[in-house]
Amino acid sequence: MARGVYTVSFDQQTIAAASGDYDLFELVPADDKPIEIVAITLGNKSEVGDAQDEMLAISIVRGNTTSSNGTTTTPQLLDPSDGAASFGAETVGATVATAGTSVTLLSDTFNVRAGWNLVLPEAMRPKVSQANTAMYVRLTTAVADDLTLSGTCWVREL
Repeated sequence: MARGVYTVSFDQQTIAAASGDYDLFELVPADDKPIEIVAITLGNKSEVGDAQDEMLAISIVRGNTTSSNGTTTTPQLLDPSDGAASFGAETVGATVATAGTSVTLLSDTFNVRAGWNLVLPEAMRPKVSQANTAMYVRLTTAVADDLTLSGTCWVREL
């Protein structure tokens, strides 16, 4: 197992209808400790009928400065031999970070009923260092009606 892998999670959080974009995960590396995203999963428990079916756009961006409006979340270590994570994390920020110059590293869509499961091969993992400020997993579609979302992002400190 790879050392230095942590999870950042949120459980059953409401994404409000027509409220715009959300920063589902905000990842801020510590000084001289870059990080990379290893995998992400998102699942919904409320929009399960055909009438609520919709496709949602999602992206991974790097370079914005924190908006500090999400929930501060403590990264959890997978290997009990590892120390505490050095990077900072927030989840489910209803106002996306816009300060600074962002670069989109990944753009995708997913079906709200099916969820999103992304496992990245090592050569394809988005990375961020302190020089790039932060990295975000951003929902870029305003949902048609409220949904209850849970998610986990696996992050490795390099």
